[in-house]
Amino acid sequence: MSSRTLPLLFINLGGEMLYILDQRLRAQNIPADKAKKAGWIEDDRRRVMNDIITTMFNKKFLEELFKPQELYSKKALRTVFDRLAHASIMRLNQASMDKLYDLMTMAFKYQVLLCPRPKDILLVSFNHMDAIKDFVKDTPSILSQVDETYRQLVEMYTTLSSGEFQLIRQTLLIFFQDMHIRVSIFLKDKVQNSNGRFVLPTSGPVPYGTQVPGLIRMFSCSGEEVTRRQFSHGGNYTAALREGSFEIFGDRVTKLGTNMYSVSRPVETHMSGTSKNSSQHTKVNVAPNPLAKEELNLLARLMGGLEVQTLGNAESGFRVNLFSTDEEEEEALISRPDDLLYGVINIQATKDQQANAELAKIMGEFTDSGDQSPSSSSKGDDLLAMMDGL
Repeated sequence: MSSRTLPLLFINLGGEMLYILDQRLRAQNIPADKAKKAGWIEDDRRRVMNDIITTMFNKKFLEELFKPQELYSKKALRTVFDRLAHASIMRLNQASMDKLYDLMTMAFKYQVLLCPRPKDILLVSFNHMDAIKDFVKDTPSILSQVDETYRQLVEMYTTLSSGEFQLIRQTLLIFFQDMHIRVSIFLKDKVQNSNGRFVLPTSGPVPYGTQVPGLIRMFSCSGEEVTRRQFSHGGNYTAALREGSFEIFGDRVTKLGTNMYSVSRPVETHMSGTSKNSSQHTKVNVAPNPLAKEELNLLARLMGGLEVQTLGNAESGFRVNLFSTDEEEEEALISRPDDLLYGVINIQATKDQQANAELAKIMGEFTDSGDQSPSSSSKGDDLLAMMDGL
């Protein structure tokens, strides 16, 4: 498992979340003469996007994110994105948040699977970053936050070896391996089967720096080529034209990680039979996670860096529905398997000194205790209770 995977996972999932929200917010846009009645104007869409991106690229948050660390559980990561999605005046109910997270995870899983080289995961990340930068191009203060993240990505990842990128790719695939949500866009494009598994292509450009398959060359002991043999590879491969740019500005070449929602079309998600069975199997295993304490500790530090906006009495916010109608949303919420309904933790994480001091005290208790006491297994619950009370 790679200890450098979390920043890439967070940035790419965050980019997919912004694509989806931008598409849905634009779909809900209405003429100006009706905006007052509906309580929604174009400025609200920009504000939602700006608020989420500001929170996503918060300096303290990213300092914790870029520290070498193991990935933590799906539920812990889901909690972070629940918090992030509600960092503005926008509100999503449980069914819409479930659908949003399903779309995010399946889109990035597909991109990881299709990367020609493990290193190309960084190009996918840069495509997301390029799009995020375009979202805030008219807001210099937020743009500087995004540029700083670019710099950190270049500094941390461009010097890694191919083996280290392969380890990052393996870590991501292990994280995604039990997720088989069917997405209508993928099903219509015939890149996903009805069981939720993706179809890998046997055509297109080969990875940069490699040759098109179909030739076997044999060499003598002295290293001289003695014979060649052709074979049928069964695909339709072409040579890679050029390598994508790993600089802050440049042509990424690959389209993986770009906005697939730029052309508006309905997107539905469905649980596959395999995924349902996996969920039921997971529910049976109720043994405590030995990494729970570390995950919650990390989560507390990450959430401590988030700036959360408090809505005034005159500003109640507005609700975004990721389904076509409210009835579909309600039906999805009812039909969702119980073990997939994530419990959202209400964490009041602000810059308040007292709250940060309390988090520091909690972290100190974890680091100072060398031996586990008999009650150590309940510390995760205690931490959650403390975080609820902040």
